This record gives sequence, C-alpha cells and structure tokens, in this order.
Amino acid sequence: MSYALKPKTVEEYIQSFPEQAREKLSEIRSILRGVAPNAKEDLKWGHPVLVERRILFSYSAYKTHLNFMPTGPTLDRFNDELTAYKRGKDTIQFPFDKPLPKALIEKLAQYRYLDVMENDAKWMY
Repeated sequence: MSYALKPKTVEEYIQSFPEQAREKLSEIRSILRGVAPNAKEDLKWGHPVLVERRILFSYSAYKTHLNFMPTGPTLDRFNDELTAYKRGKDTIQFPFDKPLPKALIEKLAQYRYLDVMENDAKWMY
C-alpha cells in the first residue's frame, strides 16, 4: 500500500486501507488493546505497535492479508496451533477472506505480554 502522506497515527493508518482491511485491523487492534490496556499505541516502521516496557506486538495490512508480529519465540510456543497459517520468522498471516481467529490471537498476545512483563523478553531475538 502506498500513501500520498504517511499516516501519523494508528487511526490514520487504519483509515488508509480499503473496508475489508479496516475491519480486520480494527478487530486485531481491539483484541491487542484488551490484552494490554495500558500499552501505548504508536507507529514504528510505518506499522501500528503496542508498547509497554518494550514493543509487545505489531500488526499491519497488505493486499490480501493481515500480518501479526508477536515475535518468533511466541509463535514457536504455539507451532501446533499455527499449522493452518503462513508464517515468517516473527510473523503470522491471516487472510482477509477468512474470519480472524480471535481466540488464537488473544492467546498469542497474552503469552507475549506475560513474557515481557514477567521475563523482560526482548522484541527481536
């Protein structure tokens, strides 16, 4: 997605996408804010992040999918539950043409959140 003007807020980022992407972005934003209600929202690398002590997670939209980045170590703990999804080293993709797996996203986010709060887990390994 190319922007005439780069978004300066998470809300501007979400609004810059077509309706289908906006819906998914709003859904994941709500889930993540529920897991980390005191986290600060920001844009890093042009994508929304939630920060509390350090970056907790990032998410972004592309042409056909939503990308969620809770870090590789978090994803590795749930390999068996993630086999249906395309993954990168630190990311997982959720296609726009399917409902978001809200319970799974919440489980991943909660694990990452507790890992940071209890173990001071780093952002990138």
